[in-house]
Amino acid sequence: RVQLVESGGGSVQSGGSLRLSCTAPGFTSVSCGIEWYRQAAGQEREWVSFISTDGTTTYSDSVKGRFTITKDTVRDTVYLQMDRLKPEDTGMYYCKTKAGLCGDTLYAADYWGQGTQVTVSS
Repeated sequence: RVQLVESGGGSVQSGGSLRLSCTAPGFTSVSCGIEWYRQAAGQEREWVSFISTDGTTTYSDSVKGRFTITKDTVRDTVYLQMDRLKPEDTGMYYCKTKAGLCGDTLYAADYWGQGTQVTVSS
């Protein structure tokens, strides 16, 4: 089992920045990579970004050009740099291992962190 721990959330004004961290020991051995999701109060959980174990990145249209996902495999940590934040970015941010078939390996389990709250005021 992989235990994921998010940190770095907080309250900022619109236009500000935050950097979230997701520490996930051993994630390169048990997953295709790490995803970030977010969930605003009363809304469905929304996919935000993904970084594969080989460094390929993808973003949702709502954050593309403002958020940057990176990884530090020495520290088993994935970062989500969030710039030009907007009030609609407010929510609980979760990281998750990505299961699936990656190359010749099938990773069967998803693991989630507990989340870190981001609040952006206008």
